Amino acid sequence: MSEDIKHEWPLFEVFVRAKRGLNHVHVGSLRAADHQMALHHARDLYTRRNEGVSIWVVRSDDVAASSPDEKEAFFAPSGDKVYRHPTYYSIPDSVPHI
Repeated sequence: MSEDIKHEWPLFEVFVRAKRGLNHVHVGSLRAADHQMALHHARDLYTRRNEGVSIWVVRSDDVAASSPDEKEAFFAPSGDKVYRHPTYYSIPDSVPHI
């Protein structure tokens, strides 16, 4: 890839869902001219053996994320909401992937 294209095309983050019912997982990044090209390149690069059922591509500059350095301050407010903890709910054996 030439240096000119590398600087012109935006970076995309790629997420793949391996099976129905599972979460999409970040598998890598790639550069593409647009979302459609990013989807096609993601398919070719990250699902070569048909291991995916769904692909998401998101421009990297559109992703908002917390910083690992802010973990304590960012997640501290949720600690006092015990009703959010899964220990208060029973999960049936028939429900997979939880």
